[in-house]
Amino acid sequence: MTRQQEIIHRLRLFLLGLAGFIFAGVPVELYFAEHTEQPLQFVPFVLSGLGVVAVLVALLRAGRGATRVLRAVAAVIALGGLLGMYFHLTGNLAFAREIQPNATATAVLADALRGAAPLLAPGILTIAAMLAVAGTYAEANDNYE
Repeated sequence: MTRQQEIIHRLRLFLLGLAGFIFAGVPVELYFAEHTEQPLQFVPFVLSGLGVVAVLVALLRAGRGATRVLRAVAAVIALGGLLGMYFHLTGNLAFAREIQPNATATAVLADALRGAAPLLAPGILTIAAMLAVAGTYAEANDNYE
């Protein structure tokens, strides 16, 4: 293995390990934040579990198949994270409108951005998915000729 291949291999392990750590940590944080009141709130638990499994498969059974599975799962997780951001924003908007029905649109939007449901929190799943995909870049089994 050349020095460059060694560096790429270490970077891949770091990115996949970091993604796996995030996927494993998100459910813990959600549990302590009591993100379990409605059925829709369990979606990030499922997505995180899928992420952990996909990263482990990519690490333990490296190859084209595992890479493709990881990339597909990461796409689903990233979409789920973006949808979570949307649901957080719309929930905050609805609450702000309910509390201040006569407020201007700007005031409602400002309140929604500062609302109880953190707007960027679901984005951590999207970030972890992007890290996992980045960790599959230039895999030894890829053919770039």
